[in-house]
Amino acid sequence: MTNRDYYEVLGVSREATPEEIKRAYRQLARKFHPDVSREADAEERFKEVNSAYEVLADPEKRKIYDHYGTDTPPGFGFDFGGGRDPLDIFAEVFGNFGFGGFAQSSRSGPQRGGDLRTRLVIDFKEAVFGVEKDVTVQRRETCPACEGSGAEPGSSPETCPECKGAGQVRRVQHTFLGSFVNITTCPRCNGKGAIVESPCRKCRGAGRAYAQRRIQVSVPAGVDNGVTIRLSGQGEPGDKGAPPGNLYITLEVKEHEFFKRRNHDIILELQINVAQAALGSVVTVPTLDGEREITIPEGTQSGAIFRLRGLGVPHLRSSQRGDQLVIVQVVVPTTLNTEQRGLFQKLAESLGTEIVVTEKQGFVDRVREALGL
Repeated sequence: MTNRDYYEVLGVSREATPEEIKRAYRQLARKFHPDVSREADAEERFKEVNSAYEVLADPEKRKIYDHYGTDTPPGFGFDFGGGRDPLDIFAEVFGNFGFGGFAQSSRSGPQRGGDLRTRLVIDFKEAVFGVEKDVTVQRRETCPACEGSGAEPGSSPETCPECKGAGQVRRVQHTFLGSFVNITTCPRCNGKGAIVESPCRKCRGAGRAYAQRRIQVSVPAGVDNGVTIRLSGQGEPGDKGAPPGNLYITLEVKEHEFFKRRNHDIILELQINVAQAALGSVVTVPTLDGEREITIPEGTQSGAIFRLRGLGVPHLRSSQRGDQLVIVQVVVPTTLNTEQRGLFQKLAESLGTEIVVTEKQGFVDRVREALGL
């Protein structure tokens, strides 16, 4: 994973369109492709460019990356890119024949295991403080009957006569531009280098069978809805000892009954009556850390905001927390008993009926200012 800003890596602005990002990637991928470039750090630069493109070309990954910054939060296993083979990304953009007369060949050797994706639903409080959860995934694992060979126990695979065990076939194509060597996966053995005459009855010759696994995941404090956590090596196993794939878990955070979240702040709307607003009062409000008392001053108006510092959402990169904002709403009663009506009539006579038009800041404006909107 690169520590550089991905926009800087591709040489584009943060407002770059998908077309501009792809155009920048094509230029840099041509420049640093290991088969073409003679620069000493070409391979590392090629990987860096591909990691940047994998994130910025995906709208969801780009949104998460823009929100959390340029570095992967240490120790949390977040995946902002770089999980796929750079040559796979290159092949998707340039096609099978690469560029500029160079053939894009398939890679030989065992292939890395496939990645798995799943979703995990967590509560609002679990997202704020973090939690240990179990997820159940179904993945293909080495068949216990044939031990991954794909052959019925008592028999064994035979060398593929088409590719002679290489798993690939080479074909030369002659054009007016010259000769191109196209290396593709062997169609007969599907790149395995061997064929099975007597397939295993349990896995039907696949060498793998589906199994259900329960995996524990540590959800760090401060995550938000839509964040993806990567568990390295928890995907499907690779071929012939190749490394396994990864498990990607996308979080879905349930809404809270009365708390709302804005970045690292937690917002609570608190209703008080006209007497509490006029005379002042000490009220108890809920927080995710337990109940807290706040003092409502005399003459408090609707839209007044009280800040409880350090009671918000933790920052992923530090021990700091946001704040809890308590927004006061003064509620006018809709029904009154005889005694209450008499008291309000006396208050009305005392206050008078004069209407005063002012240019004071409105309720919506005060909320916007407090929230930095």
